[in-house]
Amino acid sequence: MKLKQFYILAVFVCLIPLLSSCFQVIEEITLRNDGTGDVLLTINLSQSKTKVASIMLLDSVQGYKVPSKQKIQQELNDAVAYLRKTEGISNVKSTSDFNNFIATISFTFKDVANINNITKNILAKQKIKATNTSSYSYNKTTKVFSRKYQPVATAKTEFNKLKSQDKAVFNGANYTSIYRFEFTVTSTSNPASNLSKSKKAVMLKSSVMDLINGKINVSNQIQLSK
Repeated sequence: MKLKQFYILAVFVCLIPLLSSCFQVIEEITLRNDGTGDVLLTINLSQSKTKVASIMLLDSVQGYKVPSKQKIQQELNDAVAYLRKTEGISNVKSTSDFNNFIATISFTFKDVANINNITKNILAKQKIKATNTSSYSYNKTTKVFSRKYQPVATAKTEFNKLKSQDKAVFNGANYTSIYRFEFTVTSTSNPASNLSKSKKAVMLKSSVMDLINGKINVSNQIQLSK
């Protein structure tokens, strides 16, 4: 499958080509006032767990080799090992739920810039070329948190090369980003983002298809109270 590069967390990624229903990719960042923070990355296949469980009993489906639980766990362990060697990253943890098919990686960063290129590098280690770039920054003086997302035009071209059954995997697939702060949020630049009642969290949810087709950009500039 050529569109693996769209996933935030390369853990259950090898199961996704075998599905025909929805999955969720969730990115959560908690930023403290001093610029340190925490990240939680999740891939949730629970809405397809019955089918995934059945698929895991097979050797291959539609020409794709079905990975073993051991193989999936090893991919997760490799991602954790990489993060533990990354400058500015600590407290790396992971979970894998093979009953509901949910995988997570969490870690703490010294500066939000430490998380730039992490996903791309994890995917590269699995020989998956990323087709978009994201960068994060936080200015402690102006209290502005920024996420810059630069899609690559070839994404839609690559998607159009897929077989019909492979394209169907992305129908109903969602990507969600959630950013939490200690300061209250006074403004956001992305009109698709939603502010929590406490005004200390911002959520942006998009279908993966909208990302592929360039109908939404997840860039955001979030102004915090001073």
